[in-house]
Amino acid sequence: MQRILALDVGDATIGVAVTDPLGITAQGVTTIHRVGVKKDTDKVCNYIDEYACSTVVIGLPLKLDGSDSPQTEKVREFARRLENKLKSTGRQAVRLVFEDERLTTVQAERVLLDADLSRKKRKTVIDKQAAVLILQGYMDKNL
Repeated sequence: MQRILALDVGDATIGVAVTDPLGITAQGVTTIHRVGVKKDTDKVCNYIDEYACSTVVIGLPLKLDGSDSPQTEKVREFARRLENKLKSTGRQAVRLVFEDERLTTVQAERVLLDADLSRKKRKTVIDKQAAVLILQGYMDKNL
């Protein structure tokens, strides 16, 4: 089974998670600190290669009523740029899919609070944890 990568794309960071080799669990990988779309997509491609991923799940930050938010369009634009990078580098077989991520950051915060992490530590891992929740939600519905 090929692995699945998940992204929680924000303005300053991108949380990254991946399935385990058997495709049973979602595991946090890292938080990418954004420096520019070219370098950011390069880093994502490196993780796609490292984990031999066939699919990338991108969290889509919809409003509570299900409509697009200003952040939704930013994420869609990042996905377009990533898709172009994948095609131009011979990775066109990698599939991009969106997963509704409403409330995942809130859920991630709760998980980290329950783990009794300090505010400083929570800030460093919140996006990675959100990516884990996005991936787990996708896996629960599709695998």
